[in-house]
Amino acid sequence: MRPLEILLAVGNLLGLAIMAIPRLRARTRLGLVVPVALLLAAAQVLVEGPRWQLAPGYALAVTLFLAWLTGVVRPRAGHVNRPAARTAAALGALALLASVLLATVLPVFRFPEPTGPYAIGTTTYHWVDASRPELFTDAPGDRRELMAQVWYPAEPEPSAPRAPYIQDAEAVTSAMARLTGFPEPVFSQFRYVTTDAVTSARMAADRPRYPVLISLTGLGAFRAASTFQIQELVSHGYVVVGLDQPGAAATTRFPDGREIPGWSRDKIYPLIRQSWTPQPVAPVLQGQTLPDGIIPYFAQDVSFALDRLAGLNEADPDGLLTGRLDLGRAGVFGISWGGATGAEACATDQRIKACFIMDVQLTAHVVQAGLRQPVMFMTRDTQTFRLERERSGGWLEEEIAGTVETMTDVYRRLPGAGYYVEVPGLFHVDFTDVPAWSPVTPQLGLNGTIDARRAHAVINAYSLAFFDKHLMGQSPSLLDGPSSRFPEARFLRHQGVAVHLPEGP
Repeated sequence: MRPLEILLAVGNLLGLAIMAIPRLRARTRLGLVVPVALLLAAAQVLVEGPRWQLAPGYALAVTLFLAWLTGVVRPRAGHVNRPAARTAAALGALALLASVLLATVLPVFRFPEPTGPYAIGTTTYHWVDASRPELFTDAPGDRRELMAQVWYPAEPEPSAPRAPYIQDAEAVTSAMARLTGFPEPVFSQFRYVTTDAVTSARMAADRPRYPVLISLTGLGAFRAASTFQIQELVSHGYVVVGLDQPGAAATTRFPDGREIPGWSRDKIYPLIRQSWTPQPVAPVLQGQTLPDGIIPYFAQDVSFALDRLAGLNEADPDGLLTGRLDLGRAGVFGISWGGATGAEACATDQRIKACFIMDVQLTAHVVQAGLRQPVMFMTRDTQTFRLERERSGGWLEEEIAGTVETMTDVYRRLPGAGYYVEVPGLFHVDFTDVPAWSPVTPQLGLNGTIDARRAHAVINAYSLAFFDKHLMGQSPSLLDGPSSRFPEARFLRHQGVAVHLPEGP
């Protein structure tokens, strides 16, 4: 709970006790706590912003104030009905409890402070690829458009306001609710969540240029859905570019207010399956035949983003990135569908020098062609997949096999440096920010058996070590072999020789 939310709860608790206990109610000065609670409610709404989760608390503050005011204006208004007073006190206690529980279960959460030496800046761009049609709208003349958010190492600005977690939060959270089947209010508090980034902050000056990473997230998500990982990498000297890709993102909202809503899993999966297991009769979308499915189309967004970043490096209209991007040291990281897209981009665009792929079945093209860059794969064992299925559904046996087998197959055949990190106990959403959204995600079966903060620490440590070695030229000891820091992680590595992975049960 935020500071004024806590103060409101304390004020309501004291006010309820004073109004419910005759000895306390008789003390005139103590009664002044009641209007203070109402003032705290008003302050909370004005300063922190109203939340439906606090509606019972707002109502309680108003009710207590009216009861107190009645006692002040008409101190001898008559006999107090004790049963009615007890009932009112019980209802007040329930309202107080409800507001505290709702605000705790659906909090305005904070991200852990990144561990690197850099502060974080951010800015957003709207890009149009005039050479490609947009396949996720009905207008035949539409061209492919992306929203790209850039996070970069920045000069510290301790007093500057922090950037929101989700830009256009109302549109994005409404789309998330539509795709997941949750009521819209479940995500409404996201509009108040902030990050450690400062919008348009000055780029850090201690290095002439910084390596660039493209961040790709899962279906139905949004470009900042792995902020825990993005901020950690940026704080250690990387520029990270997150993409909202129309059709895959929950919604892609453009500066003029237009939106392209994301497709549901049921609707888009036939196009994705064609990328995994091509069928003779290829699907057709907006008149375009997709023999390799839809993932290559999304992978072209990554190449287009690198083109646009090169342009910004030459001349950024905002003046932030000009000459500061080291695109000779570019990498990609992605989770789930974003991992499959990232791997496909790595297979087709050799400007990408390092690939970090998390928990996803790779395309038939990637499996057949392999990858030439250094690659780190991160996933979990088959028992954990099945445990996730038992707790929260999904993960058919063919999906489990497809994920593990394609990742291990490509890993075995890497011609250069390769790493395979298996973390038993991680569930799929543990690779994203979802565990931070609510303390009850474990009770909902969404989280694995590893504490969420520990899970994020493992992911951050290995992703940072991987990019530090292959883009920064460092020699992190974490990549030398199994680590005592993370005994839960099963770590394998090779340097371009065939390896044998033990078969899963």
